[in-house]
Amino acid sequence: MYPDNFYYSKDHEWIEIKEGKATVGITDFAQKQLGDVVYVELPQSGKHLEFHQSIGVIESVKAVSDVYSPISGDVIEVNEELNNSPELVNQDPHGKGWFIRLEVKDATEVEKLMSASEYEKFLEGIEE
Repeated sequence: MYPDNFYYSKDHEWIEIKEGKATVGITDFAQKQLGDVVYVELPQSGKHLEFHQSIGVIESVKAVSDVYSPISGDVIEVNEELNNSPELVNQDPHGKGWFIRLEVKDATEVEKLMSASEYEKFLEGIEE
């Protein structure tokens, strides 16, 4: 269910790294917990983020939650589509619902994250 080439945080963010660039979003589990997403606040391009620093806020009909950066880096792109279509987070959380892209500063930080199978085991403990 969760893409094998992504890494996952205990806060339910995912990250995909390609050629030193990381795409960040929230997992399918997280979007289901939130319910219908109505607003996403994201950082400006150029902002430096540290590991586990808040990158912004996601608001749903149920709750308002912080979203954290699963890795350190500089924001090089923001998903502007979410400004007008925040529902993309619900419709395609591991694809069109991505939040930001980062220039990775320390690729070894992914060692603090989980693989897809580890994340699925982690979820089993939550969902019981």
